[in-house]
Amino acid sequence: MRILPAIALSAAIASVGCTTTGTNANTSQNTRQNSSDWEQSIKSKLASDPKIAKRKIDVSADPGKNQVTLSGTVYSKAERMEAINDAKAARPGVEVVDNIELKPREIPKRAYTGKMANHEHERSKANGDKLGSSLEDARIHTKIDSKLIADTKVTPRRIKIDVVNGVVTLRGTVDSPEAKAKASSMAMRTVGVKKVNNLLRVRAGQSRISEDLRED
Repeated sequence: MRILPAIALSAAIASVGCTTTGTNANTSQNTRQNSSDWEQSIKSKLASDPKIAKRKIDVSADPGKNQVTLSGTVYSKAERMEAINDAKAARPGVEVVDNIELKPREIPKRAYTGKMANHEHERSKANGDKLGSSLEDARIHTKIDSKLIADTKVTPRRIKIDVVNGVVTLRGTVDSPEAKAKASSMAMRTVGVKKVNNLLRVRAGQSRISEDLRED
């Protein structure tokens, strides 16, 4: 006679287990659906934006963290910010993780115009850079500046770029000896550069840290 209660208890436990499993499965399915919905809404927003519609930008959503990650390649800081703002507009309140690579366009030497040079002269003056009067100096400055912006190991806003008669002088501060060497190397590999004077200073304390890391 005691067998029936035991059977009933086992059935109840099994029922609870099935209910829990079913709930977990439904939750997982809902999460996948939400992720897909988020990603689709952001992709639609990006595709409808004429400023970046032709750029290949991937979207990965994690609704549980209220987070979306953007990755891919764009050709200017303006395009990067446009993509980020589009994602925020599509999903208000979401946190956007920016993994977008910035790869400035190559401007062929023959395509660099006087108008571009005038703009570069004005921009360099506003940034405190010294620039020669030739179109070639302006082109070199444009190219080096773009390279520094695209590289995550240097901090371009703290680097001054002087270009006079093909001679480049780098001034300002960087975070490590490696960043200093990298900036110099990028400048020297720019077509038209005759010489690079690297006057960059490493921020106080960073040189010692780098040496300690190499010793470890």
